[in-house]
Amino acid sequence: NGVPLRRVDSRYIIATSTKVDISSVDVTKVTPETFKRAATEKRVKGEGEFMGDKSKKVAEKEARKTSAAAKGKSPNGGRVSDERRNLQKAVDAGIMAALKKDIVGKEKAGYLKSIFTVKPGDAPHRMQW
Repeated sequence: NGVPLRRVDSRYIIATSTKVDISSVDVTKVTPETFKRAATEKRVKGEGEFMGDKSKKVAEKEARKTSAAAKGKSPNGGRVSDERRNLQKAVDAGIMAALKKDIVGKEKAGYLKSIFTVKPGDAPHRMQW
């Protein structure tokens, strides 16, 4: 359904009574390391940088140019690695196969694709799904 494989905080999850048997889906490659971010290099600060010299001004000017171009992008340039893409396809294929085996698989697939929102005045803890 176009949802990427990612770790989600439990505050953003709404539990439902809908169940999909995913025991046949191979998720052995999905580990906590899958969701770790790439380590960024920390720059070393020195007295010359603090006191301000010409090279600092030049470096800041260059940094502004590059940061404006790369703003909001991840260290890999916003691209998904082939390994992550293949993992996503494998998990999606397993889930879709599990949905097809289900008696009401078409309805569940439609239900999982639907957009859900809670509006003001709604009481999600009282709703039955």
